[in-house]
Amino acid sequence: MHFETLLRDVWVIDGGGGPRYRADIGLQGDRIAAIGDLSEAVGQEEIQGGGRVVCPGLIDPHNHSEGWLLRWGHLPFKTRQGFTTEVLMSDGISYAPVTPATAPHWMHYLRPLNGLLPGDYRGWRSVDDYLQQFNLRENRIAQNVIAQVPYANVRTAVKGWSGAAPTGDEMREIQAMISRAMEQGAVGLSTGLDYVAECFASTEELIAACQALRPFNGLYVTHIRYRLGTAAGIDEAVEIAQRAGVRLHISHLKAETPDLVEPVLQAIERARETVDFSFDCYPYAWASTMLSMMLPYEVWENGPLAAGDHLASPAVQQALRARFDQPRFSPENIYIAWLASETNAGHIGSTLAQYAGAVDLPVEQAACRLLAEESFAVSLVFPRGSDAVVDPFLQHPCSMLGSDGIYAQGGRIHPRCFGSAPRFLGPLVRDRKLFSLEQAVRKATSIPAQRFGLAGRGRLQTGAFADLVLFDPETIADRATYTEPYAEPVGIDRVWVNGRAIVIDGQPASLPREELPGRVLRAGQID
Repeated sequence: MHFETLLRDVWVIDGGGGPRYRADIGLQGDRIAAIGDLSEAVGQEEIQGGGRVVCPGLIDPHNHSEGWLLRWGHLPFKTRQGFTTEVLMSDGISYAPVTPATAPHWMHYLRPLNGLLPGDYRGWRSVDDYLQQFNLRENRIAQNVIAQVPYANVRTAVKGWSGAAPTGDEMREIQAMISRAMEQGAVGLSTGLDYVAECFASTEELIAACQALRPFNGLYVTHIRYRLGTAAGIDEAVEIAQRAGVRLHISHLKAETPDLVEPVLQAIERARETVDFSFDCYPYAWASTMLSMMLPYEVWENGPLAAGDHLASPAVQQALRARFDQPRFSPENIYIAWLASETNAGHIGSTLAQYAGAVDLPVEQAACRLLAEESFAVSLVFPRGSDAVVDPFLQHPCSMLGSDGIYAQGGRIHPRCFGSAPRFLGPLVRDRKLFSLEQAVRKATSIPAQRFGLAGRGRLQTGAFADLVLFDPETIADRATYTEPYAEPVGIDRVWVNGRAIVIDGQPASLPREELPGRVLRAGQID
């Protein structure tokens, strides 16, 4: 036998949860051609195991990568962790679908969350239009991608930015748009009920929207309505999924404080008894999002480009002050993670309270000033105590790993962007002993693959696509911290996507963009 790549004497963790075993692995083209005793075989390239583990490529079900991928093609901060597939368009907010009228608003709104600038818009309309950008030679990508349908984009494409409920005709158009995206291979509908436009959506509206998923066995994927409280938000999501007759997945689910762990776990158990349920979780207690998310919802009723007109309003500032008066949003405990301009760059890493003191304004006025000066492109990090509060959620049988990584250049971003997977496969297994390495791999591979319809991926078996990670189980670890968030992980040697090495000796492979091996995937299809 002859293979393009032959891995000799490696520990195989196949993603199914069973015990590891020693074997050789032969790769040919984009597939795993053989697993077993291949001592008589030869490889064009041969790699000695040396006690290292090979597992399926990791799948990130919650991220904000679609803009950065379009800009750069290869995201080393993800691939060096072992992520080979990204489930795009999380939280109901993304770059498609759009209309000529809504596109400028979305490019503006997403600036602190994703990688595109207004001039990067190239006229795409639908979700499929956006994904087709990655099939262009000059836009090739290193990782595989699959899309969700972001609800806020659909809602605004149909009825603009109004907070009013959709009319009957508008809801039928919303459902038709969701159905078209599902026909084109989307995995489900995503929502983020704290974000622009979809914050106005009632439970009944979301039930109607989710009914469009039912013929496709689509997944309802939701950043729940946290202003209800986490447990109540879970209960609303369950009601939506149950009444619409669809499966439910909750994004980045955890308890914010130790006293909320048990109520949230109880809400999860209620969900499991009622609907087909899962959730993702990143291995940190601290959180991160946009400063604009803290504004009262009414500022969005004319779209993000008009939101700045409201920043001087006493009513808006009073509402913001009320948010800051809540203990979990104390300005002394919220850090500025990233700003778009150089004007205020010296304040990155400061708390909002420190920034307010520096500009000699009440914190609500200071926050509005910062949003105005930065054109709303402000990201925050929220301390939330000990990471141990997340342990029961990481261990839960319904959970899978998701990074929720928000990348930005030159900030003090959340370390989950660089460290989620190596922390999950390394220290959480070796030091905190939350689960076995086999269980950890399963939560990052076959579970999300099955849940999000990624056929032929997530398992290390003959005939599967050759998305693989080679790592040292004794040394794999995250190094990113809240003060050094860009520190790269250690212990991950090689990463393959569709049989092509994209990380070699821990470093991004030197591949021309037109040769990057990532693919656009479609739910349930062998791509």
